[in-house]
Amino acid sequence: MITCAGCSVKEASRLECPNCKKLGINGSFFCDQDCFKSNCEFLGKHKMIHNIVKIAAESEESKSSTIPANMRNYAFTGTLRPVYPLSERRVVPSHIPRPDYADHPQGASACEAVRERGVKILNKEEIDGMRRVCRLAREVLDIVASHIKVGVTTDELDRICHEACIERDSYPSPLNYAKFPKSICTSVNEVICHGIPDARPLQDGDIVNLDVTLFHGGFHGDLNATYPVGKCDQESLDLIAATKKSMEEAIAICKPGVPYREIGNKIEEIIKPLGYSIVRRYTGHGIHNLFHCNPNIVHYANSKTPGRMEAGQVFTIEPMINMGTANLDHWRDDWTAVTLDGQRSAQFEETILITETGAEMLTRPSPKKKNKKKKSKSAANGAAAANAEDTPEGTPETGTPIATD
Repeated sequence: MITCAGCSVKEASRLECPNCKKLGINGSFFCDQDCFKSNCEFLGKHKMIHNIVKIAAESEESKSSTIPANMRNYAFTGTLRPVYPLSERRVVPSHIPRPDYADHPQGASACEAVRERGVKILNKEEIDGMRRVCRLAREVLDIVASHIKVGVTTDELDRICHEACIERDSYPSPLNYAKFPKSICTSVNEVICHGIPDARPLQDGDIVNLDVTLFHGGFHGDLNATYPVGKCDQESLDLIAATKKSMEEAIAICKPGVPYREIGNKIEEIIKPLGYSIVRRYTGHGIHNLFHCNPNIVHYANSKTPGRMEAGQVFTIEPMINMGTANLDHWRDDWTAVTLDGQRSAQFEETILITETGAEMLTRPSPKKKNKKKKSKSAANGAAAANAEDTPEGTPETGTPIATD
């Protein structure tokens, strides 16, 4: 017997509450019309059920109101959610030279569409141009990283990046590249790469990757780094440190004659014993007057990648290391790549030049010059001043990359 939803005593008839049907509440049958009316009036017991369900539905709708409509039924792999609407596309002044895709409606590069033959060897003037843009890219990354803190939004970091590029008469390379809507990629927690800056504030314990590329003087300079936000758990800090170490160890083996595939062999040698996984979907790439070109640099071992390094070649090494599975998924924004199991991912990237004897890291931070102690009447004051001048800027809790040693 189905009991009446009103009096909970008599057997229910076929009289079903129409409002329950609209709200998706099944099984609300009443014994008769009078019982239905008495329970569904303003303060009736059944009316209160309607109100509770409506409040819960409105709460859930409010939670998802910042998620784009095409993602509201997407099965997110982790806890991160996009926070929309995105801010308006930022403007680059017309006097700043821009790559060919900058004003294309689909963000397509005609230069990159031309089939390449081999890997370009840069001449002295081109190498000088790459050194210049890579130095500027490092400056911009360091500026943006200095603003990482709990509560800042990734959209605010995008604004800082955009303005820093403009101040250097440079175009932010990601902007409109294949219609990417922002000037920097910000990849938080389970995002592997290509995260779109939005209105979500960074939270204590997050990790965030900042991927900066500039176009200046006809060349692109590309680098990225992963930073802790506030106080991170040790597991995340270990992942960041291992990722950075794997990149640096791979750069250390680069020189003329070394097969490109040895980069992946070296990275896996560092990463595999630690139980992490290496993303295979995305690779490093050649870079100069083109944003992406030959060679492709894979970051895993035993690949069939052909070719050997030659002096004058410039490319990136940018391993993406996951705490769990290497498998990934994409949000429905055409860009954001996330780990399939929702666990965290870290990445580091530098642009390097193959020289006659090894490799030059074009995006390496400029060495800090130690200030010479000036003679003063007070030796104590002089020592205190010197100590203040030589103190490194930043700590792991304020956005500085974790050291590997």
